[in-house]
Amino acid sequence: MTADARPAAQPPTDRATPPLTERQEARRRRILHASAQLASRGGFEAVQMREVAEAAGVALGTLYRYFPSKIHLLVATMQDQLQHMHSTLRKRPPAGDDAAQRVAETLMRAFRALQREPHLADAMVRALTFADRSVSPEVDTVSRLTTAIILDAMGLENPTPEQLSAVRVIEHTWHSALITWLSGRASIAQVKIDIETVCRLIDLTAEPGPGRG
Repeated sequence: MTADARPAAQPPTDRATPPLTERQEARRRRILHASAQLASRGGFEAVQMREVAEAAGVALGTLYRYFPSKIHLLVATMQDQLQHMHSTLRKRPPAGDDAAQRVAETLMRAFRALQREPHLADAMVRALTFADRSVSPEVDTVSRLTTAIILDAMGLENPTPEQLSAVRVIEHTWHSALITWLSGRASIAQVKIDIETVCRLIDLTAEPGPGRG
């Protein structure tokens, strides 16, 4: 894993604040759990800060100290979901014969996990779409987590600039495919074709081996 990607595997410490204490981390996890539960039941509109605070057993002012807005909260919820996916994928890595197949399999597994919770997926994607500059650190962490998941599937520790560029295009396609599926404009079969197609970029950026290039 590259230096840029490695921090993504760690829970973010919001806005350069000191690391959370054990009690603070437990409180933060209750908040994220409450956010995910409310979103799973009713989507983006169901996540109201007062209701999240009540479900998590924290004061509303405390919730706002952790997450300044609903958008911050839902993007952090997506970070949490991706971290869980990353851990699961490391325990059960993809079994494709080459990097492109492994990445496609990985992204479809992640997609199917989101498919099981469509309201939650819609809430998180809408939050990413609505995020402004104040949410940039959280959005960047989501991007680094996605990059780390793809690089793990590729089996790369030191990707070239060309390979990182291909990864970014794959991320954009995956995100776009998720949006079109959530809006009912693409089927699962179409998403799979798009993901498999864009993952072929990996073959184009592979470093030449003996007798190649």
